[in-house]
Amino acid sequence: MSVQDIKLSTVYDIAAQDAPTRSLPWPDASATGVGSMPGDEPARACAVIMDELPEFPYLPELPARGVGADMIGRTASLLLDLPVETTTRGWRFAAHPGRDQRAAASFLSFDLDAAQEAAEGYSGPYKVSVCGPLTLAARIELSRSMNPALADPGALADLTNSLAEGIAAHVRGIRERIPGATVVVQLDEPALPAVLAGRVPTASGLGTVAALDQIVASATLRSVLAATTAFTVLHCCAPDYPFLLAKEVGAGAASFDLALVGRAGIDAVAEIADAGLGLLVGAVPTDVGRTAAPRSPRETASAVVTMWRHTSLDTRLLAEQVVITPACGLAGLSPDAARAALKGCREAARIAPELIEDGAR
Repeated sequence: MSVQDIKLSTVYDIAAQDAPTRSLPWPDASATGVGSMPGDEPARACAVIMDELPEFPYLPELPARGVGADMIGRTASLLLDLPVETTTRGWRFAAHPGRDQRAAASFLSFDLDAAQEAAEGYSGPYKVSVCGPLTLAARIELSRSMNPALADPGALADLTNSLAEGIAAHVRGIRERIPGATVVVQLDEPALPAVLAGRVPTASGLGTVAALDQIVASATLRSVLAATTAFTVLHCCAPDYPFLLAKEVGAGAASFDLALVGRAGIDAVAEIADAGLGLLVGAVPTDVGRTAAPRSPRETASAVVTMWRHTSLDTRLLAEQVVITPACGLAGLSPDAARAALKGCREAARIAPELIEDGAR
């Protein structure tokens, strides 16, 4: 066993002992966002979020600002003692922090300043998103081989430890800036199904990285989630979300795109909901064309209610356990459309409990 493996195993053991409880931090009939917003003005984005989601706001990502403001770049700015830089292909490990990693740290600092100002006096759940270790390892290259860090167990271990420490510091910073916040950490893992299925491409594009053993994947996620010392959400808007893994790794909730959940997925959703996990249900489409009519709040609420009825769980629990969100980030929408999507989530969250109770009578 390598030194890295021993170090990571120690983190796993600690994480298992310190995993947070699963009491749900949001009020009944809640709505929130996923992560990204359009534009390049943090103050404007934070103000819109506080206006439209006053009971469950979140820290936005603004990828339109360029490299370093993207999901990978923002999270790379949190890594401790693990420098990265950009190449023509993306991000890779480096001997020293690159210009874009420093830019990412600067972007995040601006975002936190804007969030602090917008949320002055706020008390309640406040969600922050970070890229998870498996997606990060699938997107950051090794410095020599140019293959994803996922292909090297030692690199994955180092990345996991660095990320766990960085997120813990990030959460402490949020709590200092917004003292009334109950921090909710969303771990974004869009590459999770590909990592588990062996579909992450190598540098050449001619092969793929071997599927990561699920025991290792679970331990990796568990250690990072536990290090946050906050309520956690495992988010994946790709097909084949491994819902039961969310329960196994100690997440307090699962966040997903409702449109991608088939019948087998509903059964798994029912199992994790029955275990007490929250569900952040991506029910407001974010890929509506310019000529397509957006879904009304009542239609959104009806889709969520239909999903809940298929779980056969107590109808009274929907308002408590379900949070309505957009299907994915909103960076591709216009500012007006993004605001409308958040408003639609909030209105649908208010309507859904009424619909399900009416149907139960």
